[in-house]
Amino acid sequence: MVNSPSQRRALITRQSFSPFGNKLIQTGYVNSDQMREAALESRRSGRPLTEILEGLTGKTLPPEMLRQYKKQQLFELKVIYGVDSLDPELNQIPTDQIHELIGTLIRIDICRTYQLVPLTINRTAEPNSILVAMVDPDNLKALDELGRILRPQNLSLRRMVITLEDYQQLIAKYLDEQVRKQELVVAQDVNVDLGDDLEAIGVLDDAPGEEEIDLATAVQGAEDAPVIALANKVLAKALQEGVSDIHLEPQEDYLRIRFRKDGVLRQAFDPLPKKIIPAVISRFKILADLDIAERRSPQDGRIRKIFQGRKIDFRVSTLPSRYGEKMVLRILDNSTTQLGLDKLISDPESLEMVRSWVSRPFGLILVTGPTGSGKTTTLYSALAECNDPGKNISTAEDPIEYTLPGLTQVQVIREKGMDFSNILRAFLRQDPDVILVGETRDRETAKTAIEAALIGHLVLTTLHTNDAASAIARLSEMEVESFMVSASLIGVVAQRLVRRVCNTCRIPYRPTVEELGRFGLSASSELDLTFYKANSLTPEEMQTARLSGQSMCPNCNGVGYKGRCGVYEIMQVTERLQTLITEGAPTERIKEVAVEEGMKTLLAYSLNLVRQGLTTLDEVERVTFTDTGLAAEMKAKRKSSLSCRVCAAILQQEWLDCPYCMTPRFHD
Repeated sequence: MVNSPSQRRALITRQSFSPFGNKLIQTGYVNSDQMREAALESRRSGRPLTEILEGLTGKTLPPEMLRQYKKQQLFELKVIYGVDSLDPELNQIPTDQIHELIGTLIRIDICRTYQLVPLTINRTAEPNSILVAMVDPDNLKALDELGRILRPQNLSLRRMVITLEDYQQLIAKYLDEQVRKQELVVAQDVNVDLGDDLEAIGVLDDAPGEEEIDLATAVQGAEDAPVIALANKVLAKALQEGVSDIHLEPQEDYLRIRFRKDGVLRQAFDPLPKKIIPAVISRFKILADLDIAERRSPQDGRIRKIFQGRKIDFRVSTLPSRYGEKMVLRILDNSTTQLGLDKLISDPESLEMVRSWVSRPFGLILVTGPTGSGKTTTLYSALAECNDPGKNISTAEDPIEYTLPGLTQVQVIREKGMDFSNILRAFLRQDPDVILVGETRDRETAKTAIEAALIGHLVLTTLHTNDAASAIARLSEMEVESFMVSASLIGVVAQRLVRRVCNTCRIPYRPTVEELGRFGLSASSELDLTFYKANSLTPEEMQTARLSGQSMCPNCNGVGYKGRCGVYEIMQVTERLQTLITEGAPTERIKEVAVEEGMKTLLAYSLNLVRQGLTTLDEVERVTFTDTGLAAEMKAKRKSSLSCRVCAAILQQEWLDCPYCMTPRFHD
């Protein structure tokens, strides 16, 4: 019987919270106001209630309370989703099988995107099934993606619900295990002396079914033929070091093997004997399914290998040369690439502009730059932004470098008449919303792409030009009418990749007035900024350090740089630019107006990266400053500079009387 007002208030308080909340109030851990505040904050922010309570009270929740909270959570989730709940503390979790399923069936990027973990697979009962724990078992995108993966395997899906905290712990265990495996591979030293393999090279043998063998395991196989072992070690070393290309280059007296990492070539091994050149090249040609008897014509092929549980493709190209066939292998490993425009474009205004382009229903977006500048990654990051079940997205590529769920991807096969223009015309009969064309290199492809953009499709494609404004001239060279370009073009992204300076061993320094002047910078405007140089060692210094046992930077191994970041020039087609394009204005005029309309040039963008401490002036000069367009830009900057305040001289006048103006540089 409720007799007093205080008893009625206590009853109302108890009834307004969950059993867990009432228990906390009864034990004195919190009062009702604190409990109400924590519950509201948890609903608003999505953070765990227990975390908010501990922060609010400054006291750690007792283990029995945490256990009761989790029990309540799992019961509520079970009722909400109508599936069994998983409690790793009570249910035995088959860790090895989880790791195997993530490595072979449901990739880690899918697990992290949709917050799920594969638990077990059952192939003994009909139908075969897989049990997956999900934070949100009703996530339609997750269910569609799982169906796409499981249907070809004839597997049905069984779901369980799991708390976010338990999901994060299971994923963290998997990632920790991958790090441990990577450390073991490093400890096994793939960068071994190839002498043992060279001594034993004889008749070339092929290993059946070897594409299913992990390279990290294969490099330890003593029973392999020496040339097979050597080829595996070259591939494994390249993957371990994260390079983009492998160059096998026959010279007059030796075989040179070089790796391209972060856009720069360097020698990977000591020169190998001339006598092994035919055997090594033939070995790679067999792996790529090429004709080993054909040595006088270029050939293209592909190698697929497994490395640390992930499938890696190598695009292979051979070229007859004076001393034998040169071979280049381009590594296509999209598992190491994180797609997303925000992961590429660091400037907020530029990022917002490109995102607004991608959200448009129709029009043409061009991405320009030299080979290896990251154009494909930018295109796929843009597709990832607009990829949803309500859009039909089709791509024509040569080769297909990335895999995104929900896309229709078509490989160019010129021998069968499937070139870019023919595939693009076929797309137009497939009711597309978004079309990606890997490369526009001829008039027919360009005109078809622009016509598609004009009739209501969003088209993304690439061109090879030095800057954004030059894309207009390139289309004109392809004989595309200027009025069609101005009517369809949304914008152009020109890009480069500069190396990131190693933030472990980088050297802070103050550039001289002359150094700053070469880039159009003044000492007064950069007074409060710290610039950095790369602590780079020459190949000879690296070799000496290794032989003498001296330690090098653990992050970059003496290179001075690690990783790369993008430099972007983003030109939005405004009304003024549309008029200029229609009138056939020269490239210089288009660029001038684009800058007036707010475009950041490649040079300006890269100098901002220098100011942020991400790269160096040396990298800016190597990658962007050498372009003819940028040279013209610097010339224009100098013409508009202020006079020297020491002698009041201006450009093109006599500078000899002023000690600061003896060379044509600007200063304070």
